[in-house]
Formats: sequence, structure tokens, C-alpha cells
Amino acid sequence: MAISKALSEELEKRRAKAQGGASVEKIDKRHTKGQLTARERLEALYTAGTFQEFGLHARHNTRHFGMQDREIPTDGVITGTGFVDGRPVAAFSQDFMVSGGSLGEIHARKICHTLDYAAKAGIPVIGFNDSGGARIQEGVGALSAYGQVFYRNVQLSGLVPQISVIAGPCAGGAAYSPALTDFLIMTRENAHMFICGPEVIRSVTGQATTMAEIGSAETQAGVSGNVHFIAEDDAHALEIARRLLSFLPSNNMSDPPHRTETELSLGDDFELDAILPDDPKMPFDVRKVIARIADEGDFMEVMETFAANIVIGFGRVGGVVVGFVANQPAVKAGALDIDASDKAARFVRFCNIFNIPLVTLVDVPGFLPGVLEERRGIIRHGAKMLFAYASATVPKVTVILRKAYGGAYLAMCSQDMGADMVLAWPSAEIAVMGAEGAVNVLYHKELAEAEDRGAKVKELAAEYREQFASPYLSAGMLFVSDVIQPHQTRAQIALTLRGLLSKRETRPPKKHGNIPL
Repeated sequence: MAISKALSEELEKRRAKAQGGASVEKIDKRHTKGQLTARERLEALYTAGTFQEFGLHARHNTRHFGMQDREIPTDGVITGTGFVDGRPVAAFSQDFMVSGGSLGEIHARKICHTLDYAAKAGIPVIGFNDSGGARIQEGVGALSAYGQVFYRNVQLSGLVPQISVIAGPCAGGAAYSPALTDFLIMTRENAHMFICGPEVIRSVTGQATTMAEIGSAETQAGVSGNVHFIAEDDAHALEIARRLLSFLPSNNMSDPPHRTETELSLGDDFELDAILPDDPKMPFDVRKVIARIADEGDFMEVMETFAANIVIGFGRVGGVVVGFVANQPAVKAGALDIDASDKAARFVRFCNIFNIPLVTLVDVPGFLPGVLEERRGIIRHGAKMLFAYASATVPKVTVILRKAYGGAYLAMCSQDMGADMVLAWPSAEIAVMGAEGAVNVLYHKELAEAEDRGAKVKELAAEYREQFASPYLSAGMLFVSDVIQPHQTRAQIALTLRGLLSKRETRPPKKHGNIPL
């Protein structure tokens, strides 16, 4: 039978009420701060007309204390799917303007339904976190609801990409859901994230602190390393999320969005020949090398302000999406420390999960020495890099630019750790330790008797480099595939990646390895 006018009007009335939201004044106030409403965030994310909403008519559980007569449209969260650049993406957006975006049982069920749908459909998930936390009136039911969301975050991990946008408050237990996802984007001015706020810390420990010290975007990105990208406002956060998606596959069974339909450009880039300083001890910015290698210089750096002695991020080489991992000589001489090891290892594992080839650029003097690093567990953390690279089965190309010393040489994906192709520049030095250090160990008696110790160290170090650290020595022993001119680097990587796109490598069946955490 035909839908009556009364039924049709009732439907539109209910939809309008659910979508009504806050007053114009409150919305305008958010806009002046660079914040969008929960619904506007999804409308801006998706291609116009493609958003399909889940649970518009959801109603909170009225059995709880003080909830019988409350109106909570959509139960404080908007969920659904839509298309981003032609690809389906699931999303949820917490609505701080409705009951503070607090999470209750139905609110969580909507999020869980969205995550379950994404798992079945094999599509990425983006979550906009903007919530005052658990709905106190729902008691342990709200805590259980958080647990159900966390459980699904873990089930989706390694299955589909998960991106979290911290666009408002994200405190206490609420912070653990984004922490379980792959990438966190946090707005600079309007968001904060912490487990215990300043007042709780002061009352429990007596320590005086501020929100900026513990919960700001700068702290979470640059100090704790919880956040991968800082956005200036909501619009910028959406821009980052869309760009990030442009490098990622929809799920772990799909290939990344390579652009291999065009013919390879294999010309030389002579700018690379002049990129290293004349003095091998002088620092340089490795991002300049990445910019010359990546197609059109397009490189999306991840975790830019955390552990800056290693650089990670996404780009394309010859149309093939890659994850770059590179020592940064401009910071701590590019040495690997605890934070750099954690940062690189997790990125390598992400790329491996989602079939993204790895390009590793090496200029590493070793693991960072020091009492604090040793006591904090540099052995355990450094082992994460060894574990991550050795367990990765995606195509792996390593280029040794200058130094590659000791265990750090192995940790930066040497051939022994599974690299498919290891290229070296003529400036490469591959050895157990640096030439000066080796000379001081091997010739300490002779040096003690030398009249001009400095000149003698320099002389012996030059001999050591030639006899024991030369890239040709490693190439002769087949640890290096080829020694190339810097200007050949981009073409050689592009050719290798194209040839490895069909790579298949299987490992013994097991649940998973036991990475040193």
C-alpha cells in the first residue's frame, strides 16, 4: 500500500527532531573556534550525497537514574558510511553539543555497529572523538560499553585502517579507544587528551601541573608520542585524514592505491649528488633526500615532532605507495634511541599489515649510548625494530647513504633482516663501529706512544674505512646488492619496487610472534 501523508509527515518530523541539534548561537560559537558540529564533520568528510546514517532514531536507555525524561537526539553520536574520493569509509562522530557527547550503552552500540560493519565490508574507519566521557547515570553499563568499543578496536586492528580525530575533550578511559587505533589526529586549540587531569594529579600526588603540560596536542604529539598529526582546526584535521587515506588500502587483503598505470620515469636526478656535506660528520636533513626520491616530492611525514632522529611517512616512488623510514642526521646524529625505535617499529608493522612496501634510508652511527637509555631498556626497545623488519613480508628496499654501524646497521633493515634489495652510495661506511672508535680500540697501545695522536688516529681511520668499512667490501660479500651513484637512486628504487609488486613470502603458521613490548 502507498505510504499515507500522515506517516510520511511523521517520519520527516522525527528525522528533523533527531537532526535538529543545538541552537544557531551555539553552532556559531563553535565555528568561531574552528570547530564543526558532529554532523558537519561527517558532511565535510564525505562526498556530497553519499552519507548513509546508522541509528538516527536511537534512544538512550531510560531505565537509568534521572534518564526517564531526558531528550538525547541520536544518543549523542552520529554514525554511518559514505564515500571519500570514490572509496567507502565508515565513521562515527561524537556530538559534544548533545549531553556532552557522553558515552552510554546505546551510544556505544552505535559505534560498535559501525565498527562491525566496517569489518564485514572491509573498509577504513574514522572516529571523531569529542566527548565528556562516560555517562555517569548509566553506571557500570557505561564502563561495559567502553569495553565493547575497545574490544572491537582490537578486532579491527590489522584488518582495516583505523583513524581517530581528537576534536574536543578525550579524557580518562575514553582515550584508550583512539590509542588502540592506527593514527591519531588532534586539533591544536580545541582538544585535550589525558587519563588524569591536573586536579586529580594534584589531589593524589601533590604535583601541580597544567592542561598544556599533560593534555595538549603539542604534548601528546611531541613528548608522549600518542598523537601522529597536529591539525590547526577541524577543517585541517579532515584534510589530513583524507590525505592519509589516499596512501592506504581499504583493508589488509587489498593493495594500496598505487598509480602504476603510467610509464616509469627512469631519469637521473643529479641534485642528489650534491646533497651530502663534504665533511662526513656534518649533519644534513634526510627529508631532502626523501623529497628527491618521492614522486613530485610528495611526502606525508608521520609523527614529525616525536623522536625526530628518525623520519617516517608515506609517499610514492614510480607510482608505488611506500612507507619511508630514514635516520635523521640533523637530530642526535641519527642515532637510534628508545623513542625512535618504538616509532619506527610500529610504522614498519603497520606498513607490513597493509601491504605497503618499505624504503629505508640509512645513516646511523649506532644506538644512542647512555646510562638512562640502558636503564630504560634500549635493548628491549631496539629489538622491536629487529623484530618488525624481520617479520615484515612486504617488499623492502634499503639504501645506505653514509654510516651504517653495529647493531643499528641490522636494525635499519640490512639484507640479513630480510631486505630484498640493498643499495649503497659510494659514501657508505658499513662496519661494526665507526673508524675512529675502531682505531682507538685496535691500536690503543700504538696511539698511546704516538707523538701526534690526532694525526695518527686520522691516518689509521682512513685506512680502516678503506679496508674494513668500504661499501665495495660489503658488495663483494653480497651484503650489498649494488653500489650506485646518488643520482641513480630514484630510478633504482622505482625499478625494484615495480619488480617486487608480485612478491609473495610465507612464514610458518602461528598465532603471532612475541614482539618485545
